[in-house]
This record gives sequence, C-alpha cells and structure tokens, in this order.
Amino acid sequence: MVGMGMIFDETYRPFFERVATQPLYGPEFGVCSAPLNAVATRTGQRAAAYRAKAPKDLQGFQNFFGVDAVEQLIDSPVDVVCIATPDDRHFAAAKLAINAGKHVLIEKPSVLRLRELDELDAMAQEHGVLAKVVYHKLLDPDHKKLRTFVADGVLQHVNNGYCSLLEPKSIAGSQFAEWIVGRNPGTYVAVHYIKLIDFTFGLKLKRVTCTGQRGIVGPADGPTWDSTQLRLIYAHNDGREAAFDIHTSWVTPDNFPGYVEQEVQFRFDNGVWNGHSRKRGVECTIEGATPYKIKNTINNHYNASVLEPWGERSQRGYGIEVIERFMREAAAVEFGGPLEERSIRLAAARELAYNDLAADRQVVAAVEAMEIILARHAAGIPECVVEVNAPAGGLVLKVPGESRDEVLYAPAV
Repeated sequence: MVGMGMIFDETYRPFFERVATQPLYGPEFGVCSAPLNAVATRTGQRAAAYRAKAPKDLQGFQNFFGVDAVEQLIDSPVDVVCIATPDDRHFAAAKLAINAGKHVLIEKPSVLRLRELDELDAMAQEHGVLAKVVYHKLLDPDHKKLRTFVADGVLQHVNNGYCSLLEPKSIAGSQFAEWIVGRNPGTYVAVHYIKLIDFTFGLKLKRVTCTGQRGIVGPADGPTWDSTQLRLIYAHNDGREAAFDIHTSWVTPDNFPGYVEQEVQFRFDNGVWNGHSRKRGVECTIEGATPYKIKNTINNHYNASVLEPWGERSQRGYGIEVIERFMREAAAVEFGGPLEERSIRLAAARELAYNDLAADRQVVAAVEAMEIILARHAAGIPECVVEVNAPAGGLVLKVPGESRDEVLYAPAV
C-alpha cells in the first residue's frame, strides 16, 4: 500500500481487514489470500497509528517511510501495489512498481498527462502485469442501472447532461491541505463523472473548456481553485454532439447535511435520468451528533459499517467492492489455470474497459486539458479551449486572440 490517508481508511483498510479472515475465493482460482504485507508513506506516522489499532492478523506489515519508501516497499516481497497518494505522485510510484513486475491499482485519476499514461501502459504490456485505476462510482447501483438502460436501448442517444459533486471545506482545509496548492477539485472528483460518461455512453471526446473560482482556499489571483465548471463536448457516431457540464467544489460548508453532494442529470432522445446521492436513501437526526460527527443523509451504498443480522460487524459498499474486484482479476491471472495460458488470462483482464489504463485515454485527456486551461486562466489568459483529435494533433490548445495553436499532445487520443 502506497499512501495511508482518507482513501485507505475508507476503502482499502476494510478490504484488508475482511480478507485477512475471509480469503478471496473463486472457482477459477480457488482460495487466495491478499495480506497487507507492506506500506509506504512519507513519515510512517499513519501506518504506526493504524498498526496500533489494527486487528492482530494485520499488525505484521512492514512500515516503510522516508524519501525512498516506495523503493523499499517494491524491494519487499509483494505481488500487488495499490497507490492512494495525492494524484500528482501516482505516476512515479506506478512506474517503479510496474517496472519491478508488480500488478498495480491506482486511485483516480490514474495520471495527469497522456504521455504518462502511454508510458505506464507500454510498461505494463512489456512486463506482463495488470495496470488498473479505481473508479468506484461505476459500481454504484444507480450508475450500473443507468448503464444497463443505455446498453439495452431503453435510454437512447444521450443529448446533454449535468453532474455536480461538492466536498466539505474540511477536505481542502485539513485532509488534503498539504497538496492542494496549485490544484483544483475538478481533477480530484470530476474524473468520476468523466469516466461515467465515457464508459456508459461510448462517445468520442471533441472539445474541453473550463473555468472556476478562487479566493477561499488560496489567493483570488493564485493557482489554487475552490471550484471548477468543466464542459466536455462529445460526438456520436452519427455526427451529433452531446455536451456535459461537470461542477465540482471543495468549499461546501462542513455542516452541510451530507458527506458530499452528488447529482447527475442526463437527457436522451426518449427520456431523462436524474440521480441524487442525498435523496435516494436515509435521513437521520441525532442530538449532539448530526450533522458533524454523523451526517443527516448517509450514503450506505458507498461504504457503511454495519452489524450483520448474524452478529458480525462488517464494512461494505461499492467503494470496497471495486478493490476486491481488482484483486480477483489479479488472482485469476496468476492462479486461474495453467502457467502457459497466463498470457490469455492477462489479455482478458486487460480488456475490461471499466478500469484498465489502456481504456483511460479520454479521461486523462480531459484532465490534462482542464489543468492546462486552468493554468492559463491563473496566468491571466482565461477562456482557452482544447480541441481533441484536431488536424494539428490529439490535444490542441487554442488561446483567445492568438492565431497559432499549441499542440499539447501530438498522437491521436
């Protein structure tokens, strides 16, 4: 495990704690253990704190920290490396792990540049390992039902859509305060919806624009963004366009009634899909607890600590299921049949477009374009546009008032 922050605590920790006593099982690979053998962090403090309270079966992991922590971890006896660091550190850790022949699972966004994606994907093919990215919202029951309707032709030909994801101030002010300078919430959370759109509708990305607001997390004229409004234009095979607006923020008040505010609306030729995370489930008020310690609206689908009817305490949800699914894919590659057929199993796992790096090109293209546009905006040049797969190249920056375009990425996206 590389990184032991909030994401580890919410999703990886409950996975490792469950699988320590209930190993993975599948008819194709049998019983497979997935112990937490080693962790790498900058200071080692979070790992030490977790070890002190972890179940006994998990207390034996090696705690590597310091500037060469990742190198030490990769030199230790591990088969799979999970990366949950700030996103601008994903590439370096993933490159080291893949080059050492480890399967890799990376939190979204996988990387920030298409050149980095190209390099990791080529290395994964060369070394014969899986390189995957976590998009847990694809496993949200609501989003799975949306994709089912689209795949079955119940909802036909999406025209446009709106997505919103708002995080509380504590995200920017404490949990991620170390790395958000010069960053934006779009890169952190808009990718969930970029992938949802890309994976569900199968469209071709054509154009990216973005703007945003500053002045709360950082200076009003600085490079740190409080909120962003991203617009993506896609094309159908018949030439019609579909526009999607994705609004993100990490300055929502901490006493907001939900952990996050997530909303989507997609409009089709023959229907409308509306989804809202806070309006689909439970509302709860507890004196002295809500809305700070416990939120009024609870997303029990994502991650919930529960007492099972048979008396066992467990933690379940699609945020954890997506990690288990990857581990099952890795187990099937390694133990799902004769060694001489491993390459066939590896190729089958790489065909899974929901999480393979090779299928992440349009998402990373949108992230790279958004970050470039916001950087130019912070430098005093707003309203830039990035064209995708234009005659001049795969990502082409168009600057208002300038006749010469800048090619950000030459190959086709």
